Amino acid sequence: MTSVVFVHGTGVRAKSYEKSFARVVHGLGRVRAEVRVVRCLWGEEHGASLGLDGASVPVRSKNRGVGGGELLDEDDPLAVWALLEVDPLAELREFAEAARARRGGGARAGFAPGRQDPWHTIADRVRGESLAGVSGGGESVAGVSGGGLSLAGVSGGGGSPAELVSDLAPHLGPAAGRVAHEISRTLGGTPPADGIEAIAARAVYALAVQRAEGPDGADEPLPVDGADRDAVVGALTDQLGGTDRGGFAARAAKGVAVRALNSYLSPLSSLAHSFRSGITRGSVPAGGDILRYQARGAGVRAAIRAAVREAVDSGHGPVVLLAHSLGGIACVDLLAEPDPPAGVELLVTVGSQAPFLYELDALTALRRGEPLPAAFPRWINVYDEHDLLGFVGAKVFPGRVTDLRVDTRQPFPRAHTSYFAHHRLYELLAPELP
Repeated sequence: MTSVVFVHGTGVRAKSYEKSFARVVHGLGRVRAEVRVVRCLWGEEHGASLGLDGASVPVRSKNRGVGGGELLDEDDPLAVWALLEVDPLAELREFAEAARARRGGGARAGFAPGRQDPWHTIADRVRGESLAGVSGGGESVAGVSGGGLSLAGVSGGGGSPAELVSDLAPHLGPAAGRVAHEISRTLGGTPPADGIEAIAARAVYALAVQRAEGPDGADEPLPVDGADRDAVVGALTDQLGGTDRGGFAARAAKGVAVRALNSYLSPLSSLAHSFRSGITRGSVPAGGDILRYQARGAGVRAAIRAAVREAVDSGHGPVVLLAHSLGGIACVDLLAEPDPPAGVELLVTVGSQAPFLYELDALTALRRGEPLPAAFPRWINVYDEHDLLGFVGAKVFPGRVTDLRVDTRQPFPRAHTSYFAHHRLYELLAPELP
């Protein structure tokens, strides 16, 4: 029986680790049922925190915006999701602004006297959204309901969006209510226009994700495979009566989404200054863990060594280190030490910066120009081209690293946190595990 030691990355603490651990157990269990997954949670003891309660953060005395210069590339198919990560309602507001402009001073309103405004009808339909009976890949989440709409028989890209639905279910009703209110408020009285169903579905989804991640993004970002996201949003669009399910992702960057995102770049810079204290506190686990590791990394490596020893002592076969992000850096450092832990037959780094740090001459145990030790185990490095924190290693360590590319169909930074929700990852790893 192979033992896979799961080493998390930067910013992860107990609650989010357990969710990721469960995903890894489930994902590997589907392709290699005999594999045993071993915990390696180092963030609680060795992660960063503001020990002086943020005394180093300056207090902003006045709000002076700093303009943003660069515009979004209109050919980027992930632009709409980058926009909705920033503001789930931005695309809807841009749509409403265009509708009001079309009405102008003398244009006919979108409904006849004595009849209900069609925008209010659509808003009522949005309020009925639910996630009931979602299924795919032989699994289902049943009985999750918050209104009249459902997502029966939805399937993701080769797997199931059931885990995503489970995460979003408690938040879908409030999100749908917020979107419905925005439609009534901003579009009431304007002429009819096509395309609102897909925009409303994306807004509901993005708001539900935002709520699931907690106030100010306090919880770790949900790991979401792009295929599952598209399946859920597409089904919601269908339920609302839309017809844009098949092709919106490829066209989303043009028009409404691009105009809205480009208009948001400048004000967001000002908002970041205004809310610096909260942003800094929220980013400490992610950024602080990296800085603390560079100065105090021995504790993290010791935690990984202990987890490997536990796996070896248990007698459950060969050991694999499966490490995300900063965890991958720590594993490379550990395995490159003069006395690496015995029993590790395979290292799998996922979205890791270890090859990049080697090129910078910033690894702890291996200087730039030095080869990997002869005893260094087989190394597989997984990356997503949209993940700006994922790097490749085959050209850095020729003949010693195998790079595997996946596509979570997520914009950055969510691409960095979605690997373990991506079904294809486990299919690629299954034949590689000893």
